[in-house]
Amino acid sequence: MAEFDDTTSAKRIADLHKEEAEQLAQMLAGRYGVPYADLSKFSINTDALRAIPEDTARAAKVAAFQLTGHKLELAILTPNNPHLPSVLEDLKSKKYNVTEHLVSEVSLERAWERYSEVSSATVTRAGLIDIAEDRMDDFVNKLKSLKDLESTIEEIIAGAKEKKHGTSLVFEAILAGAISLGVSDIHIEPEDGNVRVRYRLDGVLHDSAYITNDTYKLIISRIKLVAGMKLNLKLSAQDGRFSITLSDNTLEIRVSVLPGNYGEAVVMRLLDPHSLAIKLSDMGIEKHLYDIIQHEIAKPNGMILTTGPTGSGKSTTLYAFLHQINQPETKIITIEDPIEYHLKGISQTQVNEEKGYTFAEGLHSALRQDPDIIMVGEIRDSETAKIAINSSLTGHLVFSTLHTNNAAGAIPRLIDLGVNPKVISSALALTLAQRLVRRLCDFCKAKRKPTDDERQIISDVLDSIDPSCKVERPTADMVWDAGTDPCEKCTSIGYKGRIGVFEGILMTHKVEEAVLNNPSERDIKTAASAEGILDMRQDGIIKVLNGVTSLSELGRVVDLYNLT
Repeated sequence: MAEFDDTTSAKRIADLHKEEAEQLAQMLAGRYGVPYADLSKFSINTDALRAIPEDTARAAKVAAFQLTGHKLELAILTPNNPHLPSVLEDLKSKKYNVTEHLVSEVSLERAWERYSEVSSATVTRAGLIDIAEDRMDDFVNKLKSLKDLESTIEEIIAGAKEKKHGTSLVFEAILAGAISLGVSDIHIEPEDGNVRVRYRLDGVLHDSAYITNDTYKLIISRIKLVAGMKLNLKLSAQDGRFSITLSDNTLEIRVSVLPGNYGEAVVMRLLDPHSLAIKLSDMGIEKHLYDIIQHEIAKPNGMILTTGPTGSGKSTTLYAFLHQINQPETKIITIEDPIEYHLKGISQTQVNEEKGYTFAEGLHSALRQDPDIIMVGEIRDSETAKIAINSSLTGHLVFSTLHTNNAAGAIPRLIDLGVNPKVISSALALTLAQRLVRRLCDFCKAKRKPTDDERQIISDVLDSIDPSCKVERPTADMVWDAGTDPCEKCTSIGYKGRIGVFEGILMTHKVEEAVLNNPSERDIKTAASAEGILDMRQDGIIKVLNGVTSLSELGRVVDLYNLT
């Protein structure tokens, strides 16, 4: 006689009930327009739980489960609970920046069980650095250039030796200097004998200071502590994050630590939400291409791809698209790696390949949420490419990025990934390519006559512009450079800020015909030439002649000699 295993059966039933509960929560999340979360996949943070008393959390059917600086992730059972508004108001009064996630009752129970640990758990400061407002103001007023930072750090180190103040001020000065100068990354690199600190400012690394090994050891310990890393782990790479609270803003810092010959190298990336609020009209897109983009992103379906290397501004362009078309009646879902900026009114999800949540899986899940617009952070493989393309054919507007050198290269790349050329011609609306060049400082840039070689380059590029292009061509008599005496406005560098140089391929009838014949990049360019869209060289040269950037800066990111 066969024996019936009650334990196994009960477990299967419990698993089935949990799965049904999560499916229901996921469906309701789509209906309410609130991101879904399964708390079994998260580590519940006791510091986060402290933000809401247990009886209040149970009454409102909520639980705070993650806390980074002042960013609080809040699990809710339903947006319609009558106690929820007062909970949100209380969190707002405590200066929390709350992101809501709709969860199942099973997830909530899991979080509430952790309240038993709250009374015995100690409050940690991991994930948050507070710089006193008066000290921050003092640093900002003092640090106007990289030379100012170097001299300030030298003063602090000298003061630490004389016991006037602690070396932790060095770390605060490095952070404050980065914020004051508007840098994107801080690199701390141990070398033989000392440690070099470099800032990436407008895409270019600059030496900013040198610190002693003793100071570096104290700094890296503090970085690991606040970023939630293991202090005793020195032979393996680690990633973490923390936030800096300022009077009117909270900056998130992503930290990467990598072991090296002379110690652990640190890269800190500063993510300022305000820096992403750039309008599409302010990105430097030539008018004809800008009008094409406006027409294509207003359509209800189709695919738009942005291409270029890492750091070329692809994601910023896609975020600008989303900002422009985000409306209350539109459902937008993004699949990103990682989520660098949180966008209000948009459901964002982050891939986790270690747990099997890839771009392809995220895209499958997103389509079950009935979206109108989908942004896929990157097309990396055949499966993602095919799902994204097919999504654009079934009534969705799809934005994504692809790693190719130019706009024409996106189509052969999709074919290499196994996408049917007939499907590409029906689904793909527009491909863009872009690079970022530094803007010349308007206060200290200098005009000069081009050399013979420079004049030849400019002439060749201008002559390559198709006659159908209606862009105004400036004269090639003068070019602009960074001034010989850079001013304080540009931190004595000669450049301030960045602007894009762009090109695009619109899916016209001629391009469609070319796509069906397994085309090369040159075939695509030839078919698209009649559209009168500038390529990156032409767009860049016109910006050079208009004094926006320099010829040497353009040549740093665009091959000016390849005119094929």
